[in-house]
Amino acid sequence: MNMSRVIFGFFVLLALTLNFGFFLGEIDNPAHHDVYELFAALVVGLIATLLKLGERSQMSAMLLASSLVVDLHLIAAVLVWAMSVHVLDVGLTPKVMATIVSLSGGALLANLLSVVLLTMETAGYSR
Repeated sequence: MNMSRVIFGFFVLLALTLNFGFFLGEIDNPAHHDVYELFAALVVGLIATLLKLGERSQMSAMLLASSLVVDLHLIAAVLVWAMSVHVLDVGLTPKVMATIVSLSGGALLANLLSVVLLTMETAGYSR
């Protein structure tokens, strides 16, 4: 068993599940979406991206691209949250929360693609 592949797979799956946990709930209800879960999803997503650097296969390039999309979506969601709460003093209105959750949804789709690609790559190794 290749321990680096286990760690890599762990972070990819953890990024997906944290993002899904944040995404789940009413889209415009701040009580259903925890800021710490969004932050954890971003940090784990960034770690997963760093683990993807240095690989040279075509599949690895697609994994890195999908991970970069996840990172951009989650960074944008965090920025919208921080700007609305701490800079503009708008607060978490239903419109702001819907924007944050929608950005997280885009990251969720890219995370799902990462897991599918990782599964395909792993299945190809066994043959």
